[in-house]
Order: sequence, then structure tokens, then C-alpha cells
Amino acid sequence: MPYRGGMAEQSPAVAVSHPPAAVLRVVNPVLRSLLRTPIMGAARQQMMVVSFNGRESGRRYSIPLSAHRIDNILYALTPAPWKVNFRDGATAEVLLGGKTTTMRGELIRDRAIVADLAHRCAESHGVKHAQRTMGLKFRDERIPTLEEFAEAVDRDHLAVIRLTPAT
Repeated sequence: MPYRGGMAEQSPAVAVSHPPAAVLRVVNPVLRSLLRTPIMGAARQQMMVVSFNGRESGRRYSIPLSAHRIDNILYALTPAPWKVNFRDGATAEVLLGGKTTTMRGELIRDRAIVADLAHRCAESHGVKHAQRTMGLKFRDERIPTLEEFAEAVDRDHLAVIRLTPAT
């Protein structure tokens, strides 16, 4: 821990933990392709590819993400800047379980809601699996508290995208 003015600074209870961007540039195209095939087995139910158009650029994005189901609703948890494309809602094609569905994605940034969803997701997965599927690291190898998730929402700009069937 870094030494600062007489006190050791403790790392946050919840921190974003993703592979380096260079690794993601190599892995993401492979994942996008493999998730379309039966070779991925059970991972096809745990991972999804969310494809959408950029709000301003019109550029097409296809992002492999962990699929989180809470109360029978599909969510993506992310600190990534592309999430703003879902502000005010946007249409997305979601590949999950080998099937592509048109859905409406809605960005949720509300601190209490995001913290609650992240906490519930972590509790449902357990410590080790939650860290891997949520792209987070838990400092104390325990499920962080609701307040600790709320601090991560503020510090790391965590948000969720709620994905519901398009009407």
C-alpha cells in the first residue's frame, strides 16, 4: 500500500479489473465469432454480444459481455465509455445462447440502483465467479457491501444497461 503522510492508503473494496486494451483487441473478435457457434457450450448462456450503432458516429459496435440476469431481466454491467450510446434508450441486437434478438437497451446510472444490481449479481454468483464475470476485483475476497459497490459506481463510473425485448 502506498505510504501517504503517515497513513497507508488502502485499495478500494471494489475495483474495475479488465484485461489490458491490447488483449481485448485480440480476444474480443475471437469471442464474437466463437459465441455464434456451439463450441462455446455453457458459455453461450453466460456471455452475450451486444451490437448497436453509435449515437453520434453511427459506427457499428459489437461488444462481447457477461450476461447478468436479475429478476428475469438481462443486464450488462460496465464502466466503459460506449455505455453512453444507451442514454435515453437504444436498439441493440443481442446474441445470447446462439440466438440473436432485437432488444432495447437502457442506460442506468442511478447510484443506488446500480449498486443494488451489482451487489445482487455478486451475491448470486459468489465471490470468485462474480469477480470473473463482472470484471471487478474484490479487495477482501468477500462480497462487498452495498455501500462499497456504491463507492465503485461513483469512482469508476459503473453503470448497467437493462436489456428488454424490443416492442
